Amino acid sequence: MDKIRLGIIGMGNMGSGHLGYYLNGECPRIEITAFADTVPEKLKKAAEKLPSAALFNSADALIESGMVDAVLIAVPHYDHPAIAINAFEHGLHVLTEKPAGVYTSQVRRMNKAAKRSGKCFGIMFNQRTDPLFARAREIVRGGQLGDTKRLVWIVTNWYRTQAYYDSGTWRATWKGEGGGVLLNQAPHNIDLWQWIFGMPKRVRAFCSVGKYHDIGVEDDVTIYGEYDNGASSVFISTTGEAPGTNRLEISGTKGKLVLEDGKLKWWRLKEDERTICAECKDGFVQPECEYEEFTAPAPDGHPEILNDFADHILDGTPLLAPGEEGLRSLSISNAAYLSSWTDDWAEIPLAEELFEKHLAALCHDENQTKKQHRVSGPAEKLSERWKVRW
Repeated sequence: MDKIRLGIIGMGNMGSGHLGYYLNGECPRIEITAFADTVPEKLKKAAEKLPSAALFNSADALIESGMVDAVLIAVPHYDHPAIAINAFEHGLHVLTEKPAGVYTSQVRRMNKAAKRSGKCFGIMFNQRTDPLFARAREIVRGGQLGDTKRLVWIVTNWYRTQAYYDSGTWRATWKGEGGGVLLNQAPHNIDLWQWIFGMPKRVRAFCSVGKYHDIGVEDDVTIYGEYDNGASSVFISTTGEAPGTNRLEISGTKGKLVLEDGKLKWWRLKEDERTICAECKDGFVQPECEYEEFTAPAPDGHPEILNDFADHILDGTPLLAPGEEGLRSLSISNAAYLSSWTDDWAEIPLAEELFEKHLAALCHDENQTKKQHRVSGPAEKLSERWKVRW
């Protein structure tokens, strides 16, 4: 086999965007052979672009068709795990959109199904393909920054208007999306946070519901995390500030990294700060350091993740974004919600039953009479929507 037969489940904005990469010739080891969607109009549009593909009105029908080797799941968040589990049980490889799911217990079940199946499992964490984030991970995880001290990420350039939130009845609802900025815009950033810096042991979070928009989920978040080694992290995100900021700063005992404006800046201390602090006789010394700066064009990571997925299936190369790792960023966002709901610290691993109890109550109480409006103008390009915004 020199190509994988791929079926796309969900032909909305994300599924259609991935079809576009294929039609542009950007995925040479993939052949799209089927589409599935519950909305006939979306299937019709997909068929017009790729008449050779088979059409199915449900995910189950596509999975059971025998026409695909793998599926790409691009449906609402709650449905990711159930569809993935069914695909694994039918011997298919799975690539899912982010987030892995809405709550951690369903994602853990999905991960177990992937392990049982022995099939490839990937997740669309496309920002891992950015060379600057990859270099930052190499520096931190390789020990070149010494013992980690602090991560501070201000990512407030996910600006959205009220028209965006009014564009669908499912959008910005607990029942439809499972949350707001943490579940929709920020999963990429939270994934990179843990991918580079590691998982916190507990978080204290403040999630403001409808602070800048007429919505019932959070649009402004501040998370404080603590680590076993004494390090800390602060993560701030919102869809209600303009102009926004995207600035990641990481400090350790051997220096500091700053990622901003498409640059990675590295201040490397000539001696470990802990040694300087303990042994230097000058109380006001400024430790000597060397400075390096990196720039690299940010790729459109979506086709890179698709190609990485295909290479893994065909050649056995390591996955850049294994699907099982989706549990990590979701654990942080679930813990942030629980902390905000209970006005207390939330430990990781999460108290799953307590989290699901709170989420179920929010879904039950939610106003389901939200009007749907059509957003004027063309939809935002997929390549622009989820790229790194400096």
